[in-house]
Amino acid sequence: MEFSEYQELAGRTALYPKRLKNLEYPTLGLTGEAGEVANIVKKIQRDFNGELTDEIRDKLKDELGDVLWYISACADELGLTLGEIAQYNVGKLAKRHGA
Repeated sequence: MEFSEYQELAGRTALYPKRLKNLEYPTLGLTGEAGEVANIVKKIQRDFNGELTDEIRDKLKDELGDVLWYISACADELGLTLGEIAQYNVGKLAKRHGA
């Protein structure tokens, strides 16, 4: 799936207050979901001796999908596409690493 297709489909499910005039809502959602990812990774260390099981991988896949959804919603609020963000980021990283 391409970023543009994902962003368009995800945007159809964005039903939060003041859509397209509310950067705070998806930003807070993003931080909450990122925290859930971090909590699962913490539990890998604490409860599973660092072993990444298929079940845990599936939980992370689910939570990372939620993170992606909120990133897409933040991009929409800013009038940006995920493709623009990805391209900008790759350029920034290339400059940082002298590529």
